[in-house]
Amino acid sequence: MGPSKRVVNILNIVAAIGIFLAIYMALVQAPSAINLTETDAWAQRIIYFHVPSAWISMLAFGVTFIASILYLIRKHVRWDIVARSSAEIGIVFTIAATISGSIWAKPAWNTWWTWDPRLTTYTIMLLLYIAYFMLRNAIDEPERRARIASVYGIFAFLSVPLTFMSIRWWNTIHPVILDPNEEFGLGAGMSQAFLISNLSFTLLYIALLANRIRLEWLVERVSALRERLT
Repeated sequence: MGPSKRVVNILNIVAAIGIFLAIYMALVQAPSAINLTETDAWAQRIIYFHVPSAWISMLAFGVTFIASILYLIRKHVRWDIVARSSAEIGIVFTIAATISGSIWAKPAWNTWWTWDPRLTTYTIMLLLYIAYFMLRNAIDEPERRARIASVYGIFAFLSVPLTFMSIRWWNTIHPVILDPNEEFGLGAGMSQAFLISNLSFTLLYIALLANRIRLEWLVERVSALRERLT
């Protein structure tokens, strides 16, 4: 059974409030970055949406990883629904993080794209989860599809910690944002906006996941009714 309509509506409202707050904090409340022109300083504010998008992409794939394990253990369709729903959201946020990162990179590093370790591993991660849905679409039998996709989802998750640790293991232009020793460390006002944005995007992810799971359960119910009528 998926989340109730009332729960989904509450999550939608809370997520909407959080996103409006994040936009206000990012564009109004947070101080501008130093040592940048006025135009570049405004472009830098996209960090408040870029980093949360990247965080949610990894969180979503982590949920797919856990749900895939639970499906293999319990063989219940609900975990397959959670796994694929979260993977869909993860892909959307991965693309959002990639696009926003390119916009941020131009004024910060004077380039739209470079194949440094973080960007390379992040691209591999995206391609692995696109392949996850290609694999699902290639298998017709539902139980076999869910089982094979679960195994794949577990192994695909190996790309997530690899991506996360890439800026710590190899030389890369990406800073460790919350490291006070980094040149790109955040000041007090920026840290507040950054944390609120991350929290707001997390609420948005939860709301999107609840909506997606509810929709999938409705599809499952319709399919079951059709089978009874035929």
